[in-house]
Amino acid sequence: MQENQPLRHQFSEHSAKFLLGLLILWLCLPAWVDAKIYQWQDSNGSEHFSDRFYPDAKIVDVKPGYGYFKVKKVYDGDTVELEDGRKIRLLAINTPEVQHKDKMAEAGGEEAKAWLINKLQHAKVRLEFDVERTDKYGRTLAHLFSDKNEHINLSLVKEGLAEVSIYPPNLLYVNELITAGNKAEQDRLGVWQRPQYAAIPVNNLTSAGHPGWSRLVGKVAAIRNTSKSIYLVFSSRFEARIERQWQSLFPDVNDYLGKTVEVRGWLSKNGNHFSLLIRHSSAIKQKL
Repeated sequence: MQENQPLRHQFSEHSAKFLLGLLILWLCLPAWVDAKIYQWQDSNGSEHFSDRFYPDAKIVDVKPGYGYFKVKKVYDGDTVELEDGRKIRLLAINTPEVQHKDKMAEAGGEEAKAWLINKLQHAKVRLEFDVERTDKYGRTLAHLFSDKNEHINLSLVKEGLAEVSIYPPNLLYVNELITAGNKAEQDRLGVWQRPQYAAIPVNNLTSAGHPGWSRLVGKVAAIRNTSKSIYLVFSSRFEARIERQWQSLFPDVNDYLGKTVEVRGWLSKNGNHFSLLIRHSSAIKQKL
């Protein structure tokens, strides 16, 4: 062998996949986290990999292996605390509230919490992050996977225990979640069979509004534009708002004019007027 090409440190192209598989396992260990892997081509065009520097080699971007953690506490269906003290808010979903000191329990909240406790009590979990790592409360935002590779966020949606709630720019697994949510709703699983989550006609909206996550349905009578938002006006008392920065996530909003649609989210009240922020196109559904 030539100098700088020891057998135990150089691998030809046919062994590259095997090497990379080993590297991913090795990188799970702390001693290997900072290791560098080099790739280069010889004069014949064959690719080689090594853990030692070679002239004209480039560093291969191999992501570290996953770390697994025990769940110390389940607060509710979408919030847990890990053994290292991090409070995790599950991305892209919402489960009904459980009883808090300042909040009343919502229908289905205890069911979602019990499901999550049962699922995680003998499991370890890993985290997958999206664009935003934390929310305004300092909680870590993540998709949760069990040591059996079950996507916990997705499973909650499949069971009808959680609604899909997309917050751009966090769009990881959006298509899978929307598909699962539509199926659970069609099959009337979990919250979708509860009268508390039935769609409310806009004209039936009372001065008290509606607590928690809500569904409002009505005809879009007008479209109002400002520099930062687009408003779908349903009545003098209710409108839905789309932020212009996320307009590309929606079809042409003008197509909603004169159509009966359902919007989903949390109501905000200003005097006798209500509005609802729509963050993603999955939160608006056109009725036939």
